[in-house]
Amino acid sequence: MNLVHLLASPFVGGPERQVLGLARAQADHHQTTFLSFAERGLARPFLQQAEQEGFAAHELRTNYPRLRSAIAEVADWLRQLRADVLLTSGYKPDMVGWRAARQARIPVVGIAHGWTGVTWKVRLYEWLDALALGFMDRVVCVSEATARRARRGGIPERKIQVVRNALDTRPYDFPCPTARANVENLFAPAPRFLVGTVGRLSPEKGMDVFVRSAIALAKRRDDVGFVLLGEGPTRPALEAMIHEAGLEGRIRLAGFCRDLPGILPGLDVIVSSSHTEGLPVALLEAMAARLPVIATAVGGTPEVVCEGQTGYLVPPNQPEALAERLDGLLDEPLTRQSMGQAGRQRVCEHFTFASMARQYEQLFSDLPTRPVRKEVAHVGC
Repeated sequence: MNLVHLLASPFVGGPERQVLGLARAQADHHQTTFLSFAERGLARPFLQQAEQEGFAAHELRTNYPRLRSAIAEVADWLRQLRADVLLTSGYKPDMVGWRAARQARIPVVGIAHGWTGVTWKVRLYEWLDALALGFMDRVVCVSEATARRARRGGIPERKIQVVRNALDTRPYDFPCPTARANVENLFAPAPRFLVGTVGRLSPEKGMDVFVRSAIALAKRRDDVGFVLLGEGPTRPALEAMIHEAGLEGRIRLAGFCRDLPGILPGLDVIVSSSHTEGLPVALLEAMAARLPVIATAVGGTPEVVCEGQTGYLVPPNQPEALAERLDGLLDEPLTRQSMGQAGRQRVCEHFTFASMARQYEQLFSDLPTRPVRKEVAHVGC
């Protein structure tokens, strides 16, 4: 079977890693090609990575607002590649992809990685995305929480299938021996405990909540260092918060990390303070690295974290509650160890690309032989 993924990839983020992992897991049975809108040249790193992994990858010439031309170009690629199924990720690929698939007369599957609603502009795009997903033959949701939003958006239940995000755990099979030193080198002197968070520095990730909780905890104890791994538009505001608290030496903005397996095992606890999530791969990475997690109970996060077993869940936007839970966990080494081991086991058993590939196989076998027309009554995702 020839599968084609359509994306708009300004960087190699969560959705890109998920579809690449899926393609690797399907390589023995299917041929996969990646198409991406150019995104002002920013898509090239993703396309290059896909090619390095042995997949065909092509940058599209046309883009919004040349909608008709973009649809025609994608449809031409689908015919040229003799595609059997088109899979789309993101509002622009969804809007263009379902029309292109109809022209090429093949089924189309939209992958809903999650919605953030972070600004009015993003909310508008997400409304359009929900509208486009209603035209798909199937809609894959990365968590049950995402599926609930899809249902509220008017997407028929029979089109929805939950296939949770996955992780290749092999890079974490043996903890990096220099991981602790790699983190400690960010501090002078090195603190007793190291707490981290991973994610884009953007409003929906709640990094300001993490910083506020770090400031609160730093007032109670002087043996903890905090590390933020990621880049994004809220960095200046976070730097200002840290500077105002006088904690530049205790709360470090380490930037984007390309080698999480070389960092995560060096931490004692990982924190996720998001306001919204689809299904957070960063938590899967932390659990694969045998770390206990403390996370806000939003989106698909409770589908990953087992309360009291692999970590703790806290209410969103409550930095004091997060700091309180973190304070207690740091003083419980046996609990941290048991949670870390349980988290590793949970990821290895339930969040693998092999399992994801099997679920997609079932989805493909259930696709209609003729594409299904739109059947949505309303849109309000």
